[in-house]
Amino acid sequence: MKPARVLPPALGVAVVLLGTLVVPFDSAVNVAFPAIIRAFALPIPAIQWVVIAYTLTYAALMLVFGRLGDMLGHRRVFLLGSACSAVAFLGCAAAPSYPLLLAARVAQGVGAALALSCGPALVTGLYPESQRARILGLYTMVFGAGGAAGSLLAGVLVARFGWPAVFWFRAPLSLAAFVLAWGLPAAAPGGPRESFDAAGAALLVLAIAALLFGLNRLQMGLALPFFAISGMAGFGFVLRERRAAFPIIDLRCFRETDFALLNLGNVAVSLTGFSVPLLAPFFLVRVAGLTAPQEGLMLAVASLGTALAAPVAGRMAGNVPPRRLVVAGAVATAVGQVLMSTTGASPDLLVFGAWMFVQGAGLGLFQVAYFEIAAATLPRDQRGVAGSLVMMTRTLGIVAGATVLMLGFQTLRVRAVAAGVADDAAFLAGFQHVYRLAALLPVAVLVAMGLSRASGRGRGA
Repeated sequence: MKPARVLPPALGVAVVLLGTLVVPFDSAVNVAFPAIIRAFALPIPAIQWVVIAYTLTYAALMLVFGRLGDMLGHRRVFLLGSACSAVAFLGCAAAPSYPLLLAARVAQGVGAALALSCGPALVTGLYPESQRARILGLYTMVFGAGGAAGSLLAGVLVARFGWPAVFWFRAPLSLAAFVLAWGLPAAAPGGPRESFDAAGAALLVLAIAALLFGLNRLQMGLALPFFAISGMAGFGFVLRERRAAFPIIDLRCFRETDFALLNLGNVAVSLTGFSVPLLAPFFLVRVAGLTAPQEGLMLAVASLGTALAAPVAGRMAGNVPPRRLVVAGAVATAVGQVLMSTTGASPDLLVFGAWMFVQGAGLGLFQVAYFEIAAATLPRDQRGVAGSLVMMTRTLGIVAGATVLMLGFQTLRVRAVAAGVADDAAFLAGFQHVYRLAALLPVAVLVAMGLSRASGRGRGA
């Protein structure tokens, strides 16, 4: 039998980026939030389930699928993810009710987890290690470019075809990636066959899912049981991984406090960054009075900042210590966030867009640097796990942002109304205050990292 033809490295990267692009294109869904709310007669807080059903699913499964990719071959897992995504997009577009839309979003989350868990490993495996940071910069750029393009396309698609268009336009892209990905290199024969830690995987999925459900139930006072389940499952996962011959992830890498805090920092920065796609659509429509196409254009600015900053960070990583880029990215994210919170009832959209760009650029710098550090910290034969760890912590931040930011916004808004503030003014007050509070998170992690390193030097580390 004639072996399948392997694509040249540049084309191989292009295929992986095509299959990955459908994930950041999900920014199109944020533009469609107002239309989805009207279509299903939903209250504003209910829209968070469109985010949670999708992102919680792939957050919980990402690391598990990364481990499977390391064991079975990254191409095989990526192919399955592309096929699953294509079917899920069509299911979302055809959903006749809100519960069925959420079910299709869960299937979309499975497809995203499969594709994202092995995407970084596939692209970095096509080039020498000396070019790893540049390739990771390119991979991260796709998230910014896809986020920007998704917002721009959504404005036109929603206005012309309605909200289902933000889903069905991605199905052909996933299908094309599935067909073309057969030309990617197959897994090379490895050493002794490793067993999959199914018990550890189940405990990890339970811990993450329960944690995120607990965050979502904070407002209703039902969070404690979920947090308890998450804590017990997380503790069980740690015990299991210490004994497992072939763990999902080698937890010894987290003994380095700086690396452990860096993972927490990615959660914090991603949570802060998600304030734009979650709350800015409502601000731009209600306060600025923009149409759907104009809203999409504005939301694209933050993603454009990420897309432009990511390849720059990839090139700089060879000359600048990645941890300095981490600091620069977190600071830029926080600064952009604070400046956006100063926008009033008559916003200057050019200025507001500039601050969105700064915040997006900070995300790009931070994520590329974090990608590089994670890839360098974990062994090369665990590249799927390394990439999945980056994507999982990023997604945890996004899902936590979808719940915590919306909870904070609603709480502040309701309190303002109860104090006699007009509804429009209360909306703006909630928006401003929650943006300022979110800006504190990356700063807090940076302070913790600085104190940790200073303490290490003080002990002679």
